[in-house]
Amino acid sequence: MALTPGLRAERLIMVEKSDTAERLGSGDVPVLGTPRLLALAEGLTCEAIGGQLTSEQTSVGVRVELQHLAASGLGAHVEISAELVEVEGRRLVFAFTAAHLDGSVVATGAIERVVVDREKFLSRATR
Repeated sequence: MALTPGLRAERLIMVEKSDTAERLGSGDVPVLGTPRLLALAEGLTCEAIGGQLTSEQTSVGVRVELQHLAASGLGAHVEISAELVEVEGRRLVFAFTAAHLDGSVVATGAIERVVVDREKFLSRATR
């Protein structure tokens, strides 16, 4: 595992009905839902390190901190980025941001993940 701070991934999305709080059940307004924003950020953390893990390894989320600061309506373009900022053994900490194209901040936060052996992890999962 050769994980070093600075690994990053980003994605530009356009808010669609399927992304909204109304559709996700996390509110009743047609704006980018916090659960969708978090899912996108978590996906980017996986993308940022994906090529660095062996086929026997994966990472799992263990902690999230998110501040959703501004609403993004249908059709809004939001750029989300995640960067690995700290590596401590198997523990990985990512910072993420989301912003409108004019630079206004939509959200900021941190996601902590841990690198695990895929088979051992799955063998311990409750069924």
